[in-house]
Amino acid sequence: MKQKMSLAQKVNILRASVMGANDGIISVAGIVIGVAAATQNPFAILISGLAGSLAGTISMAAGEYISVSTQKDSQKMALAVEGQRLKNDYASEFSFVKQKYLDQSIDPELAQAATQQLMDKDPIGTVVQERYGFNPREYTSPYDAAIASFISFPIGSVLPIVAVTISPVHLRIWMTMLAVTFMLIITGYTAAVLGGSDRWKSAFRNVIAGLITMLITFVIGQLFAH
Repeated sequence: MKQKMSLAQKVNILRASVMGANDGIISVAGIVIGVAAATQNPFAILISGLAGSLAGTISMAAGEYISVSTQKDSQKMALAVEGQRLKNDYASEFSFVKQKYLDQSIDPELAQAATQQLMDKDPIGTVVQERYGFNPREYTSPYDAAIASFISFPIGSVLPIVAVTISPVHLRIWMTMLAVTFMLIITGYTAAVLGGSDRWKSAFRNVIAGLITMLITFVIGQLFAH
């Protein structure tokens, strides 16, 4: 039976989904605007958007799987190293954990009692948490991360494809940019909420990144316009 995900794991998957959708919006918007700047052929614009969406979906899912798998391998290695350290020199590992609490200005007697209790209950989990900053019982699944990206990237890419397809020819590029900008504010803000960072600053950075991407591809498209 699959273990129930913790809140931290759920937040990580949700964050991967939001960023996957965000990448889908920016990447495909750049593609369709570049092509739209070069040609008014709606079929060419649509095919380029769909091809970019497909390629980006596969690339994003594979990238998430590889990235999270590498992180998980590193965490397993840390567990193995700490397990060996505990066997070879338990006292040093105990002192390390205690010192971490003392560095937080915790009363020495309380630090000793807390360390003793935690090390008695789960020595390797305690040491790993304090030394490496992750909970060894809360791995993020590479499969979950890959699936989240595989679903969210094409969902995000739908917006620029639809916007550039249904807009009037003379407003096609500007209406697509406007729709994309609006969505980038939402995804940037949401990512900041999940990550605990400044929300409007994150949204602003996200919009700037998207606008720069679209501007560059627009200029390139104009160079080959016919």
